[in-house]
Amino acid sequence: MIKYFAITLMLITASFSTLATPFIAGKHYTQISNNMVTSSPKITEFFSFYCHNCFNMETQYLPEIKAGLDKQISFDTKHVDFMNSDLGTEVMRSLAVIHQVGQADKLNHAMFSAIQGDAGANGHDHNAQGHQHQSQINSREDIRKVFSQFGIDAATYDNIADSSNTEKQLALWRQQQALYKVNSVPTFIVNDKYAINMNEMNSLDQLIELMNFLALSK
Repeated sequence: MIKYFAITLMLITASFSTLATPFIAGKHYTQISNNMVTSSPKITEFFSFYCHNCFNMETQYLPEIKAGLDKQISFDTKHVDFMNSDLGTEVMRSLAVIHQVGQADKLNHAMFSAIQGDAGANGHDHNAQGHQHQSQINSREDIRKVFSQFGIDAATYDNIADSSNTEKQLALWRQQQALYKVNSVPTFIVNDKYAINMNEMNSLDQLIELMNFLALSK
């Protein structure tokens, strides 16, 4: 079963009073490894195309988050494997393909919409009673149809999806998901060392400030 993290409505209205808040290890963030801080600071989002809060994060918050990050900090995305199924693996592959063909914003949105419907972009919970949405993604062929709308034909898609590089990428995502104990989405990992405790974030400004603080810490 996919586990989703509820993004609080408090993120919608960022409060400037949270700026310069002292961050506490074990409360606002958790150290998840003893790795040295990476030479290139980075934020990694673990998410799922099946997660309605991830879709909401993608459309409502990520543009502002990325704009607020220090220019030294890179931003990456990885798809979790909570389904442990053939279809789940195919959906994971789709993100690996997106990473290589570009058009990430358009293709991510298209995959989210194909699975959840456009209402998911506003945090609509399709798991709620009476609000189920029938996913349009039930096979690789369905995924190919989504990509074909953006000029990526079936042969190109298959070539990337079945490549050894993609296999290595998926293996790494699964390994890191277990290593970092990612059991809810979206989850933000900083420098492969810290996990942000989203339930302690009171505003979008505070979240961005913490990301910058952890990513640039030496």
